[in-house]
Amino acid sequence: MSRFWSPFVKDLVPYVPGEQPKLDNLVKLNTNENPFGPSPKVLEAIAAVTDASLRLYPAPNADSLKGTIAEYYRVQPSQVFVGNGSDEVLAHVFHGLFQHGKPLLFPDISYSFYPVYCGLYGIAPKTLPLADDFTIKIADYAQPNGGIIFPNPNAPTGIALTLAQIEQIVQASPDSVVVVDEAYVDFGADTAISLVDRYPNLLVTQSLSKSRSLAGLRVGLAVGHADLIEALERIKNSFNSYPLDRLALAGAEAAFRDQAYFDSTRSAVIQSRDEMAAKLEALGFEVLPSAANFLFVRHAQKDAAQLAQGLREQRVIVRHFAKPRIEQFLRITIGTPEQNAKLIDALQTLL
Repeated sequence: MSRFWSPFVKDLVPYVPGEQPKLDNLVKLNTNENPFGPSPKVLEAIAAVTDASLRLYPAPNADSLKGTIAEYYRVQPSQVFVGNGSDEVLAHVFHGLFQHGKPLLFPDISYSFYPVYCGLYGIAPKTLPLADDFTIKIADYAQPNGGIIFPNPNAPTGIALTLAQIEQIVQASPDSVVVVDEAYVDFGADTAISLVDRYPNLLVTQSLSKSRSLAGLRVGLAVGHADLIEALERIKNSFNSYPLDRLALAGAEAAFRDQAYFDSTRSAVIQSRDEMAAKLEALGFEVLPSAANFLFVRHAQKDAAQLAQGLREQRVIVRHFAKPRIEQFLRITIGTPEQNAKLIDALQTLL
């Protein structure tokens, strides 16, 4: 701790991202990156703007990208916000849309950035326990709150809510903002964007990092009522008027326009996930139902931390969360068929 720190900084507990090891011949299945590269059309679009125009600032309002997203989801451009990854979008949501004098509701097992943002912006969190089967208990969210946020599918469990269940949560809190964090939605859940025109308190966030293979480009978005979007724009323009550079704007727009590639790679991940689940179950793992690009699993006879270490020794990395209720689970990203096969081989050796 430095004497130059403000009192505010010393009390922060920062988010710890997934490990990004720099090792050769590594099967990296710990951070839910897409096993397939981005669309070739994305690479072409990025290359096309890698020229002297980089001396100029990017479009501060990202109007072209917003128009493309609006067209894709059949909403108005005024209902779309974009930012430097969905984490930045969520940061602006916490700052600008949740009521800081009331508790923010979210699951006790969920995205671990939520409590970090609560500490950063002085919001009181109230975590609600998942059911014994790790599903979200819908009725628990019908209580006074300053906002509600949850991933769908949830992370790290991978379990998804139906649109009817989401609608039930939104209807029960008409005076506060409900945020559905859809980082993994394209791998098996239904997007709540279809509900935003009916509910002015609903905001949906998404990322291009997972299903569109652009984790390295850092593009996130939000869709909701124009009043909610205006609040995010006010926060953004008081913080960083140019969150997306020229390369990100071009690449993101191209990604939304290449539907065939998106459908192909998404389907491949879903098929591999289902095949992987069956193989893990055959090895004695309990596998939670997943609508994401990962599986959340535990073995009845083997300690999760020891399994994670044993895999690492065979140069396979998965995610282990040493947290209450889930300390015996491993989160395994779906990789290429070759990576998945190496994981199964390594587990067979350990078991």
